[in-house]
Amino acid sequence: MFLGGGAADPMNLGYSASLPSVAAERTPDYAVLFQREFPKVVRTVYLVVRDHGRAEELAQEAFVQLLMHWKKVSGYDRPEAWVRRVAIRLAMRSSTRERLRSVLERRAVVEPPPGEGVDLSEALGQLSAPQRAAIVLHYYEDRPVDEVADILVCSVNTVKSHLHRGRNKLRVLLGECEGDLDES
Repeated sequence: MFLGGGAADPMNLGYSASLPSVAAERTPDYAVLFQREFPKVVRTVYLVVRDHGRAEELAQEAFVQLLMHWKKVSGYDRPEAWVRRVAIRLAMRSSTRERLRSVLERRAVVEPPPGEGVDLSEALGQLSAPQRAAIVLHYYEDRPVDEVADILVCSVNTVKSHLHRGRNKLRVLLGECEGDLDES
């Protein structure tokens, strides 16, 4: 289930046949982390990829990677940050691949006139994957710029650039005046 607490059983992600050597590493700590963080990771990934099913798949893949690296990652101060970083990177790759596929399928893209009938979700979908990820992490999840940089594995200045360009594009797409958006 998406966005609710009804996440799948953390020990049965549908990958059990390919993870037999990891079975011994399964711990209650992993299950607790999964139950607490899975819905949050799915929501964040959804805002990047804009597809509920794909968001769940990517979040599951990130948690499978976490399970495979649990011995090492469980010793980190914030293993949830590690899984979130993996999920965001998978989402950005997926989004980039989807965008390329879409461009190849449709050579001519007709965009709606700025500000006419475009909602925030549609406008976010028109940002590049790195801009969208930065905007979602910074504004939706209320994460500081340096933490966004850690998650996206880039410099603070790169995040600031993504945020600036993303805000400017959203401003145009949503028909906002320059003074209407708070840039803090």
